[in-house]
Amino acid sequence: MLRRLSALPGDDTPVGTALGALGEAARAADPISAGREYHDLFIGLGRGELLPFASYYLTGFLHERPLAELRGDLARLGIARAAAVPEPEDHIAFECEVMAGLLRGAPEEVDAFFARHLRPWAMRFFADLELAEAAVFYRAVGGLGRALMDVELAAAELAA
Repeated sequence: MLRRLSALPGDDTPVGTALGALGEAARAADPISAGREYHDLFIGLGRGELLPFASYYLTGFLHERPLAELRGDLARLGIARAAAVPEPEDHIAFECEVMAGLLRGAPEEVDAFFARHLRPWAMRFFADLELAEAAVFYRAVGGLGRALMDVELAAAELAA
């Protein structure tokens, strides 16, 4: 994955700049240090520096109403969590993956999904990731996430 990310080109747009920074971070990283960083950020001893779940960001607790609402929308859309995945569905990576899938397969659902499940918290999570003490490689991931959320927020404003 790091090898593939290291080939990302950048350009002068905000997303292009973030992609270029992610490519640069991937070139500087190695699998062992990136794995340790992931552990420190999201797993830790007892808990990681960040909890990448909507429920936590919106309520201060895991497995709360945002997860229940997401599960209801996922069921309506026919999307299920893989059986081997232990994390709740309101993990930032899963929500972003769902959004990407909707963009490809059900674009009419994107605005509502973004407004309900990512807009309330994802920008804050990505900003926190950029500032996290343990973040080196993942600082660039936070920058890209924040740049992509900026695009979605601008698109939502245009649609309003």
